[in-house]
Amino acid sequence: MAKTKKMMAAAIGLSICTSAFTCSEDGKDGFLPENDLYIPSSVKSINGITKDEFDKAINEVEEIYAPIISNLGAKLEIQRNWNDGTVNAYASQAGGVWKVAMFGGLARHSTITRDAMALVVCHEIGHHIGGAPKKGGSSGGWWGGASSSWASNEGQSDYFATLKCLRKAWNNDNNEEIVKSLGAPKLVTDMCKKTYKKNKIDNAVCIRTAMAGKSVGNLFASLGRSPEPKFETPDATVVKTTDDSHPKAQCRLDTYYQGSLCDINMNEDVSQREEVKGTCHNSLGHTVGTRPLCWFKPKK
Repeated sequence: MAKTKKMMAAAIGLSICTSAFTCSEDGKDGFLPENDLYIPSSVKSINGITKDEFDKAINEVEEIYAPIISNLGAKLEIQRNWNDGTVNAYASQAGGVWKVAMFGGLARHSTITRDAMALVVCHEIGHHIGGAPKKGGSSGGWWGGASSSWASNEGQSDYFATLKCLRKAWNNDNNEEIVKSLGAPKLVTDMCKKTYKKNKIDNAVCIRTAMAGKSVGNLFASLGRSPEPKFETPDATVVKTTDDSHPKAQCRLDTYYQGSLCDINMNEDVSQREEVKGTCHNSLGHTVGTRPLCWFKPKK
């Protein structure tokens, strides 16, 4: 069985990872670091994610970003691999086709909610248009320090997911009603209310995106066998150079949370060349909503 899984992983890698990829050459590293989990379609999601819910979570993001990417001269192609038990997701580019691959195994993991699925789609979209910093843009990047021509790094793709993507995808939902059942901790509800005190809709979206991040953070912790990340215990690490690889579970939750708390307009695009535009940044005097220093080294 283990040999079969490794063969399947290799096949996935060959079909997804091209000469311009956001995963390792063997296809094991994508949204998540290398893992051997495989959750077949015969296993039901604890959180009730069916194939229909899987498709809906993808569709709500695709409907927003397919036209945006089309305007950039490319075609967004999202592969819906519901029957595939792989616990991961990937992005790649092949010419004018910008791909995202989603897998049913990820949706069936016990930590993943429907909102978390949408966040993962947003993260993968973020590799395509999430802005700077790019993979390999800092010394010690994945490709020997040579900046990628297109792929936003892991932390930036996380930040983009809650800073822009989920806000656009959920903008017209009844978010005030949805968040009532999410059990958000007081710290999150208080901080979102403080940040968006003039707008109840933005306040509710802030809570919802933060809680989607919590679900995904729990996934990282589960796979890494590390403590469950908490909003109350941010990662105190300060990197010397921007880290392009997968941050630890707590650091990734911190990134989702700060993206939720950044009050820059969701329609102000990020830049693919510089790290300030469309974001909360220390150079602009922001103290809340900035990218965490556990992976991000701001440029002066």
